[in-house]
Amino acid sequence: MKVAVVGVTGLVGNVMCRVLEERNFPISEFLPVASARSVGKTVVFRGQEHTVIGMETAVAAQPDIALFSAGGSTSLEWAPKFAAAGTTVIDNSSAWRMDPEKKLIVPEVNAATLTAQDKIIANPNCSTIQMVVALTAIQQRYGIRRLVISTYQSFTGTGVKAVNQYETERNGEEMSKEEMAYHHPIFENCLPHCDVFLENDYTKEEMKLVHETRKILGDDSIGITATAVRVPVDGGHSESINVELRKPFELDDVKAILAATPGLIIQDDLANNNYPMPLFAKNKDEVFVGRIRRDESIENGLNLWVVADNLRKGAATNAVQIAEYLVEKGTFAKGTTVTS
Repeated sequence: MKVAVVGVTGLVGNVMCRVLEERNFPISEFLPVASARSVGKTVVFRGQEHTVIGMETAVAAQPDIALFSAGGSTSLEWAPKFAAAGTTVIDNSSAWRMDPEKKLIVPEVNAATLTAQDKIIANPNCSTIQMVVALTAIQQRYGIRRLVISTYQSFTGTGVKAVNQYETERNGEEMSKEEMAYHHPIFENCLPHCDVFLENDYTKEEMKLVHETRKILGDDSIGITATAVRVPVDGGHSESINVELRKPFELDDVKAILAATPGLIIQDDLANNNYPMPLFAKNKDEVFVGRIRRDESIENGLNLWVVADNLRKGAATNAVQIAEYLVEKGTFAKGTTVTS
């Protein structure tokens, strides 16, 4: 298959390449794609150097699949052009997530809804992905009335500029306001400010958790409120999730449901201080859940602690898993159906 990675020189684009290599995705031709300022640079993929090409050249090459991680405005402009050329686009930006005509996909949850006609497929927000992996089977069994979410999100989710800010501050070096990704220091600090503030005083990141979760779980009646916090952690998002279920539950049943969920690992051995932490989730593709306990303040209340590598399962790995599903099920690219 001919596969393009759009935004290949960025933080997530780099991880996409690594995940494609590690998972041995079937590629006959690799197309590294980036903005004009990066055209002509080289990247190494599977031990070989490849020259970065521009958007127009990539569209003309008609790749079977294009993994996009180049920002919303770029995706809005170029994803339809790739799709018109027969390419299946899997987009990591927020551009298409709430488009009612586009599927918002987490493979463990709703990949079965994909068809050959889905030429632009949206990859959800990193925080949403790990949460719905943990919640989907619980919702199917008990129903969810309300979610109260607090996130602890790695600065890597903001991109290279944030990584540079953290490293500069950690090294005790000076930097200008223009060089900073955040309004305040991130080293040894927590910022209750992920993305921009909206008119309702929530951030865009917080409202992504509201809208995307309802879309993926297929239930607009779920009450959801979120506080998203940027923390000085190098890789890995953590979430405290308070769930109000619609039906009574037993903790052992919840744990059995979670244990049977694909892509999810329970770490909940309190006697041995075993619980999910971003330090140990880093560079892994699974979602980790622990601190599973009843919320004794409300009826049918449940608390979960959920952790995942935001650059992998929260972005690159989820996108590659979508591509793998398309190939495995025989529906991919150029609107064709293939059989193995």
